[in-house]
Parts: sequence; C-alpha cells; structure tokens
Amino acid sequence: MNKFFILLFIANLSFAQNNITTAKIKFDGKDGLHKLVLPTELRSLSNDDLSDFRIFDSKKNEVPYYFETKSNQSDKNQFIAYKIISKTVVPNKNTVLVFENPKSTINEVILEIANSNITKPYSISGSMDNEKWFGLVNNTSLSPVYPEESPSGFSTIPIPTCFYKYLKIDFNDKKTLPINILNVGFFNSKTSKNTLLNVPYESKSVTELKSEKKTQIRINFDNSQIINQISFNVSNPKLYKRNVSIYKKATRKVKHKFENYQEQIASFELNSETNNTFDISQIFEKELFIEIENQDNQPLTISDIHFFQIPIYIITDLKANENYTITTGNKDLNTPQYDLENFKNSISTDLPEAQIIETKQIKNNSEIAANKTFWQQSWFMWLCISIGGIAIAYFATSLAKDMNNKS
Repeated sequence: MNKFFILLFIANLSFAQNNITTAKIKFDGKDGLHKLVLPTELRSLSNDDLSDFRIFDSKKNEVPYYFETKSNQSDKNQFIAYKIISKTVVPNKNTVLVFENPKSTINEVILEIANSNITKPYSISGSMDNEKWFGLVNNTSLSPVYPEESPSGFSTIPIPTCFYKYLKIDFNDKKTLPINILNVGFFNSKTSKNTLLNVPYESKSVTELKSEKKTQIRINFDNSQIINQISFNVSNPKLYKRNVSIYKKATRKVKHKFENYQEQIASFELNSETNNTFDISQIFEKELFIEIENQDNQPLTISDIHFFQIPIYIITDLKANENYTITTGNKDLNTPQYDLENFKNSISTDLPEAQIIETKQIKNNSEIAANKTFWQQSWFMWLCISIGGIAIAYFATSLAKDMNNKS
C-alpha cells in the first residue's frame, strides 16, 4: 500500500509539472499572412511533432496556422537567355533567328515560344564569324507548345555537340504563319543550401579513451534539441582521416531485465580534404556522445563543434492592432486541424516576416490551472486518489480477515 501511494504521488507530481512555455509575436502591425521562424529554444520546449503549439489572440481565440519546412538543399532552374544577334521575318517564306553561343560547346537549344498549336519545320546551322555557315540540323519539325498554366512554353531542340560561336535557326513559314520566339537560351540548374539555425549546447567534455584508442566527446543541451546537421572545426593536425560515430545512451529490455546500451545515431569520416559538415537523420536528444577512432595517431584538436537545425516556418494570418501569444508544452494536446492548411499550395512563400519574442517557461501556472475544467484540477485528482486508496484498503482488509477466518 505504501508503494502504491508513493507511485500515485509521483504521477500527480508529474501531472503538476506539465510546464507551459509562452512567447509573443512581433510583427509589422498590418493585416495579412505572415511568416515566422520557429526559434530553436521554443521548439526544444515543445513536443517533437509540435502537436502542442498554439497561437492565441488577445481574446484567447485560437489563431489558425500551418508549418512549412524547407529541406536542407533546394534545386533551382534558372533560364539564361542567349544574346539574339538578329531576327529576320520574310512573309510567306521563313523566319531566321541568329544568336550568340557563350559556351565552349553546345548540344541543345531551348526556345521560349508563345503558345502555338503549329508544327513548324526548321533547320540549324553554325558559324564562327557570323558569315560562313555550316549545317547542323536539316528539315526537322518543332512540335506545338501550349502549356495550360502559362501563355508561353519551352521547347528543347537537340543538336550535334559543337563549338560554334553563332547559331542560326531557319523556320519554314511557307505553309503556316510564323511562330513567336520570345527567347533562346538554356536552363542553369543550381543546388543551393538553405540557411540553417544554429543550436547552441550547454556543455562539452572531452575524454581520451587510451586503451580503446578513441576520443569521446560528450555534448549536453539545455533541453532536448532537434539536430539535422553537425560541423567540426579541426585545428590540428593538418592531415587526418578518422572514423566517427554519434550515439546516445538508451535502455532496452532483455530477458525481463532492463539494460543500458549505446544506440548509434550516425557515422561518418572526418577528413582534412573535406569541410567536415555532415547531414544526419533528424534526432531529438538532450545528450549526445561523439567517438573518434584515433588508431595509433595523436587525438585531433577540435576547436569547436556546431549543431544545426532545419528551420520550420509558421504561416499565420495576423490582424492589425492585435496582440498574439504562443503557448506550448502541454503534452496532452493533439495536432490541431485548421482550414488554412488546405490552401498552403496557393499561398505565396514571399510573405512579410514576423518574430517570436519573449519566450518564457511557466511552472505550476495558476492562471492556466484556473482555466481548466474541474476534472483537470489537482484537487479532483487527489480526491480520486483518496477514494481509490480507501477502496483498496477496505477490500485488502476484508480479504485479510476472510483469509484469517478460513485458516
């Protein structure tokens, strides 16, 4: 019975310590959709899935929002137009387009064409001086171009790989009217890195495991943190190549017993010929261990380790002359369902930015407790515990008496 009451007390204590975190929104004071970056501090005090995140206006009404996450890398296709030297149209005969090739070699030409449902014959030739021309493509047809979502489209014309400085496209207009060529060029595909949020750690300790020929680095954060990338600054030696593993301490049940073990999270190689920045699968931990295999080498001198997080953006509709409060930390809440998320694909990403400020963690908040229904109050839980304890004690005493009588 004593153990039972101790467990109930601990459960109630945990219930009472369901800490709530609050923050405020600072914005330009104008009506409309705004974009906010979720700070690492506020995210660490929330559920892993952010199901407890809420926005309230000054009247305590929930304000709809949705989250938008950008991956660490993004691909962008940018159309680069060539310089058009001349464009000659001879009615009922042909349209001749001459453009300059800035590349050393070229194997295709991309045309931006005003929508057309015409199949157009063409020929292509090349020149080094814009005077003497050599044939490349003869009497090939250009298919119709008319995408539904745009008044113009792109058509790719393959050509034999060549190095000509000038190219000429001759469109045959004898049977059909000319088509409107808006641009000639190519797509430049770029992979760019998105800006990540730096996640500061509370402490770092380094231990040399000489018998194992390893260096162990222990990292502690203030709270459990989302980590998506890790970067090392190695100051010495100049040349190195070491295997690294990241793990956490975990517990598992083996044959009805619990045991501690090291659960590996990621592994990679520190190399003096790379930038030593690594993308890892998302983790949500308060403590991490990094082990570096030194073999027979001297330990690395690591000047610093940086941890990064892919930012999460909050899209919400803010009203002028209104004050907004963010709350999180209530582990009992489920992910909200708002209409706004159904329109995320039609909402521009180029929105005015707002800031989340004044993050505070409130323990045993009386105002929050006052807003709870009676069955959520601490006194009601204690009442249930007392009644349950009395009932158990009564039945236990009755059972003991019956056993004594039978004996």
